[in-house]
Amino acid sequence: MAIDLVDPTGLVKVDLYRQAAVATGSRLVFVAGQVAWDADGVLVGEGDLAAQVEQCYLNVAAALDEVGASFEQVAKLTVYAVDWAPDKMPLFVEGVARAAARLGPLPAPPLTGIGVAALADPRLLVEVEAVAVLE
Repeated sequence: MAIDLVDPTGLVKVDLYRQAAVATGSRLVFVAGQVAWDADGVLVGEGDLAAQVEQCYLNVAAALDEVGASFEQVAKLTVYAVDWAPDKMPLFVEGVARAAARLGPLPAPPLTGIGVAALADPRLLVEVEAVAVLE
């Protein structure tokens, strides 16, 4: 496998992601930030963070699949969340779990979460981008 997910000694262990990823491969895949639009451009889950997270992950998976990759090859995720507050974490985790229920088990690559004031459409609550490494 091209990705080895690591929790280094001396760093806190987080269930949602690993602190580091060692990637060995010759092809990189950069997936643009995915929002909660379906294939027809219709917003999924207006006002529902968990539903939007699920759709973002499904969209990332579709982009990866199109180039012959999968979540198992993701080395890094970046999540942009509107008006982020710690009390929203359970909804984020629920959305990831719902995506995993549809996609199969998801690895937990390093993840950076960034709170933002707004995204491209005021109804969007979250955006997820990915970097994958293929062998």
